[in-house]
Amino acid sequence: MNQRPPISRRNLLLGTAAAFGVPAALAGCGSGSPSPAPGGTGGTLGTVTIGSNASDEIPKKSLETVVKGFTQATTRINTVDHNTFQENINRYLRGTPDDVFTWFAGYRMQFFAEQGLAVDISDVWQEVGGNYTQAFKDQSTGVDGKQYFIPFTYYPWAVFYRKSLWQEKGYEPPATLDELTALARKMKADGVIPIAFADKDGWPAMGTFDILNLRTNGYDFHISLMAGKESWTDPRVKQVFETWRGLMEYHQPAALGRTWQEAGQSLAQKKTGMYLLGMFVAQQFPEADRDDLDFFTFPEINPAHGTDSIDAPIDGYMISAKARNVEGAKALLKHFAQPSSQDVATELDPGTLAASSKADTSGYSALQKRGAELVSKATHIAQFLDRDTRPDFASTVMIPSLQSFVSKPDEIDSLLASIEKQKANIFR
Repeated sequence: MNQRPPISRRNLLLGTAAAFGVPAALAGCGSGSPSPAPGGTGGTLGTVTIGSNASDEIPKKSLETVVKGFTQATTRINTVDHNTFQENINRYLRGTPDDVFTWFAGYRMQFFAEQGLAVDISDVWQEVGGNYTQAFKDQSTGVDGKQYFIPFTYYPWAVFYRKSLWQEKGYEPPATLDELTALARKMKADGVIPIAFADKDGWPAMGTFDILNLRTNGYDFHISLMAGKESWTDPRVKQVFETWRGLMEYHQPAALGRTWQEAGQSLAQKKTGMYLLGMFVAQQFPEADRDDLDFFTFPEINPAHGTDSIDAPIDGYMISAKARNVEGAKALLKHFAQPSSQDVATELDPGTLAASSKADTSGYSALQKRGAELVSKATHIAQFLDRDTRPDFASTVMIPSLQSFVSKPDEIDSLLASIEKQKANIFR
C-alpha cells in the first residue's frame, strides 16, 4: 500500500506556531449498546446521523456541544465505547453505518478510502481548505489524491507529571535515557511508582513502542516498519524491546488489568511520578489541578535521532459510503471544519488542540500552549502505531503481541518471530 507523505514541522502548524509569538450493528459486535445523544435540530437537510467513539465524559460533551451549533439539519449522535467502535469499524462500515463517523487521519483513513467505504469529500475541501495547513490536507488525502477526512482536533504524546510533586521531591526532566532511568530509581526509592502504565485496552502500550522506536531508530525506519517493509526480527527492533524491558521494573505493575483512565488518576493522585500518554490525560485531572500538570518530551536514546520525532494523532470525521444523507453529512463536515467549532471543542476538552490554523488559540491553557509548541518544533510527526499501519495488523497482531510482552518481557526473540510471521501473511 502506498504510504502517506511525512509531516515536517515546516508545514504542519504554521498557524499554531504563530500563536506563540453508532448504530446497533456496531455495538452488537462488542459490549454495551449505542446511546443516542441529542444534537442540533431544525434546518432543511433532514436528519444526519453520527457514529461516535467519543464515549468518555469530556469528549462526549464536547461533541454534543459542537453539534448543537449545527442548524442546517437535525442530528443524532450514536455513541459507542471507544474501543468497541475501533475494533469493529470494518464490520460497521460494511453494515448499516451512520452518515458521518469519527475516525483518524493518515494511513487508517487511506485504508478505508481504498476499500470504497468512504465518500470523496474533495468538494468540501474546496470550500474549507483555507482553514488548514498543507500537511493537514495531506493527512486527509487518499492514495488517489482525493480528500476523505476533515481534521478536527489533535494532541501530542509526551511524558506528563505533576509539577507540585516534582518540586517537592526535587525531580528534574531527564534529557537522556540514562537520566530517565536514574530518575526512575530515585522515585522508586522515594516510595513513588515511577511510571504510570496501563494496557487493558490494548492500544496504550503502542505509544511506548512508538516513542522507543522513534528515539532508537528514527522516523523513517519506524514508518517503514509500520508499512510492512522492514522485518520485526531486525536487530534494530530487538533493541527497542531490550530497552523497554530495561524500563519495565519502573512501570506500574499489573498493567493488563488497568485502563488508561485509572493510570491517569494515579498520576493525578500523586501515586505515580510520570506517565507517557497523549495530552488527553488532562481529562482525568480535576479542573482545579490541571494547572499542576506539565510534560517533557521523551528523552534522547540515540544521538543520531535526538528528540526530533513525536506522536501527534489527528482526530476528525468522514462520511460512510452507505450514508443516507450525503448532502446533510457534507454540510456537517463543513461545520466541523470551522475554526469556531474547533474553538468550542478545545475550550471544553483540555487535552486537545484545534486542527484549524485559523482557530483562536488565545484561550488555550498553559498546557495546550505547551502542547502546540511541542508539535510545532518537532521535525517528524507520526500518527500512532494503530494509525500508521494496517488496522488488521494493529488489531490482530500488535495488540496481543504487546500485551504478551508486557506480561512476559523476557521472551523477545520468539515474540518478534511471531510478529514477523503474521506480518508476512497480512502485508502481501
